[in-house]
Amino acid sequence: MILKNKNNVETNRYELEISIPADEFEAAVARVFRRESKKISVPGFRKGKAPRSIVERMYGENVFYEDALNDLYPTAVNEALEEAGLEPAGGKIDFDLVSIGKEGAEFKVTLTVKPEVEIGEYKGLKAERGSTEVTDDEINEEINKMAERNARLVGVTGRKSKKGDTVIFDFEGFIDDKPFEGGKAENYTLELGSGSFIPGFEEQMEDRDAGEEFDVNVTFPENYHAEDINGKPAVFKIKLQEIKEKELPAIDDEFCKDVSEFDTLDELKADIKHKAEHRKEHESEDKVELQLVDQLIGSLKAEIPDVMYETRIDENVRDFDYRLQMQGMTLKDYLKYTGAEEKDFRESFRAQAERQVKLRLALEKIAKLENLYPSDEETDAEYKRLAGVYNVSEARVKSVIPAYEVKGDLAVGKAMELVKNSAELVDEAKSGAKSAKGTAKKSTKAASGTKADDAKAEKPAAKKTAAKSTKTSEASEDKPAAAKKAASSKPAAKKTTSKKTEDSEK
Repeated sequence: MILKNKNNVETNRYELEISIPADEFEAAVARVFRRESKKISVPGFRKGKAPRSIVERMYGENVFYEDALNDLYPTAVNEALEEAGLEPAGGKIDFDLVSIGKEGAEFKVTLTVKPEVEIGEYKGLKAERGSTEVTDDEINEEINKMAERNARLVGVTGRKSKKGDTVIFDFEGFIDDKPFEGGKAENYTLELGSGSFIPGFEEQMEDRDAGEEFDVNVTFPENYHAEDINGKPAVFKIKLQEIKEKELPAIDDEFCKDVSEFDTLDELKADIKHKAEHRKEHESEDKVELQLVDQLIGSLKAEIPDVMYETRIDENVRDFDYRLQMQGMTLKDYLKYTGAEEKDFRESFRAQAERQVKLRLALEKIAKLENLYPSDEETDAEYKRLAGVYNVSEARVKSVIPAYEVKGDLAVGKAMELVKNSAELVDEAKSGAKSAKGTAKKSTKAASGTKADDAKAEKPAAKKTAAKSTKTSEASEDKPAAAKKAASSKPAAKKTTSKKTEDSEK
């Protein structure tokens, strides 16, 4: 491959003129002939046994040119991009075949590349971390919730209904003195104050006696799901059958044995405290990371091509669709059930996509400035980890994810760790206290509190799951400098006019 010319045709848009020497092109043609000859029938020869010269005489000497160029195209463009020092940003690649023949092939590609990036200060950023202290009140609150969940309902006598009671009643609703569909039930159970019924209904069920019959007057909301009764006043005839209240269990060692794997109340409290501390530690890390991410994005200077945002939105939509499929639903079904338009649904991912792209560019720049590139041992370890995550062989993972992509993601992760470990943190409750430098804990999260492998898989693991899995939340959502992906579209060698080919970042 020879890069003959590199032209900056517009902002973040380059035209590369690439030449394939005669010997390389001839070798590719010969490979194609060997591969395709078994399918070719020529009179006087057994199928697949005709010499190449005979086949070319019969079908034309250019019969194998298109396939040969298709085979050479990805590697040629990859090498040209590397030589030109450009990283593709995604989107379409315009292809223009200049010449092709025994003397070789020459073509032009025009593509969008990642922008030049400037980043402000990224070491010593300041952030406030949340408290990880767990108080006795919080522990007791959790135990009380457990008691609430295990309470039993007992009948009430000698008093009227009140908020928090569970009432059992019959009702029939009327609009304009006529009963309406779905407005009648018997022995209906309702917890007063739960907000389960339309506004005003539950309040009128309070201060009533068991056995009492009365009317409840309400007006249906304007946005009520049944259009025929939207905004209409209604009267419900009520017969209150029974009033029940919650009877909480005694909170003691026996209670702990019933609701947990622990034998004593002290053991249960210790477990609740441990879990709460762990949760708060993660929340604190997330809070710190979010502040650092905001600062990194705020200090980024770059003319980012819109195609990078659009590509990221596409990936987020595919990710959402994949999650739906894991739940037995399609995106089409989801849009139908929610009443959302596909265009509006896609647009709802824009703000997230813009943050992801900007953060990825910022961290890639930091990785480059700090030379934070992973070793071969680290790359191999990541392949092993991914193989375990998706329960496939390492060979399978390596066939799906090229090494440069894994290394790019690891570099981005290293950049985020550098930012976190150099940050100056203050405790939330002690904002005037002395900063603690480099105390941000390492985690498997980066930037947005999303887990490292959070649903980046677009397809089942046996296909191309892992290709996205190594992206850590916002910190590495945009694809790495994947020249092979950007260049893997196939040109049509026989056509000499400009044609657009899809970038293979699919």
